[in-house]
Amino acid sequence: METPHSSPAADSSGTAVAPAVPEAVTLTLTVESPEQMQDLGRRLARVLAPGDLVMLTGELGAGKTTLTRGLGEGLGVRGAVTSPTFVIARVHPSLVEGPALVHVDAYRLGGGLDEMEDLDLDVSLPESVVVVEWGDGKVEELSEDRLRVLIDRATGDTDDERREVTLVGIGARWARLREELA
Repeated sequence: METPHSSPAADSSGTAVAPAVPEAVTLTLTVESPEQMQDLGRRLARVLAPGDLVMLTGELGAGKTTLTRGLGEGLGVRGAVTSPTFVIARVHPSLVEGPALVHVDAYRLGGGLDEMEDLDLDVSLPESVVVVEWGDGKVEELSEDRLRVLIDRATGDTDDERREVTLVGIGARWARLREELA
């Protein structure tokens, strides 16, 4: 008899085994200015490929769109990369035979992947690089392999432009993240 899909797998002794969790690789960088954030985006673009899902997390003004602008430059896409807050998603086609950049702002979307289905991200993902701002808890189901980018900045009454950027590569696709960005 076949084991039900919702049951945990069992090893040869019959002991339940938790499903495999994708491996994660973490890299933390300090960025001192918006120009450096944009440059980080250009550097990341060199390692991105069609099918990559990039999730950006950070407070308002942390630099998510600035990083994405650098990604767009590095990927060689058409159009100015600006915040898609009011349109939810923008597609920037490639000008250099590379993948398109799909830039999504999920800030106003409350639900999970169900609410985002109308955007057809699952259709766009295989041939595009999909970047989702505020995507945590909403788009993880799109891909086992994904890159989470967490941007932390000083809060309060400050003009400090320094950001701590933590890249978390989840899944086999990102196993060599440190080497690729070196």
